[in-house]
Amino acid sequence: MKKDLLTLRDITRDELEQIFELAAKLKRERNTSDFKPLAGKSIGLIFAKSSTRTRVSFEVGVSELGGNPLYLDQSKMQVGRGETVADTANVLSRYLHGIVIRTFSHAGVEELARVATIPVINALTDDFHPCQLLADMLTIKEYSGKVDGSIGIAFYGDGRSNMANSLILAAKLTGMQLAIASPERPNLELAGGASNVRWEKDPEAAAKDVDYFYTDVWVSMGCEEDRERRMQIFRPYQINQKIFSLGKSNAKFLHCLPAHRGEEVSADVMDSKASIVFDEAENRLHVQKAVMALLMGK
Repeated sequence: MKKDLLTLRDITRDELEQIFELAAKLKRERNTSDFKPLAGKSIGLIFAKSSTRTRVSFEVGVSELGGNPLYLDQSKMQVGRGETVADTANVLSRYLHGIVIRTFSHAGVEELARVATIPVINALTDDFHPCQLLADMLTIKEYSGKVDGSIGIAFYGDGRSNMANSLILAAKLTGMQLAIASPERPNLELAGGASNVRWEKDPEAAAKDVDYFYTDVWVSMGCEEDRERRMQIFRPYQINQKIFSLGKSNAKFLHCLPAHRGEEVSADVMDSKASIVFDEAENRLHVQKAVMALLMGK
């Protein structure tokens, strides 16, 4: 793997399988493993956005790998008061053995990684969410036994979001058949011309041959002032029983959480037996441990 994980473009297909294999092993052996590749190492966790799953899974993951997690509130760091990203990267590289960052600007994370001499993991930016997609694909592999062109997945909602962008890269990497149901054309250029990624403005058309339905909140952090307009635009793209019934009979439901029942997903889908969102959320821990072990455990 490259020094950093900023998007799924940093991973080859062989490296993806390596992550899956290690994540599955760490999951099986969580309570018995003496695998401590981060022993004696300190990992900085920089957060500019509030978080539940990301912060807990990374803090627990670092600890279980034997390392010391150091939570850093970006608003209370000097970079939040005007210090340059480059200066911050240079300083932290001398204190830490790795950086995990959850923030707004993807360009800022790219600059941080470019200057830092230690590995940087993107835990979420406004443009990409690679760790979530790794957990999603691990979950698909657990339920379907594979992640390839035989898998059909449909994303409903904001086609220009970090989740949609990351799903496009995941489809490009694995060959999964991806349909994005959205009122706005997604960034299909990310697919590099791959024929397995398509945009459907008609939400029903996107559901054909779907194994996994996926959605995310319609109002992301930083978009709250635009809430009412976004509610109106995305309402036809709610995943409900009508839409869900158009997929395969054994289709599953995925959501990166937090979920807003009655908005992007109906309660009867979110809380149904087809919903595997908590398996998906758990897999954040295992797949991130695998990534940190491979990048920072050297």
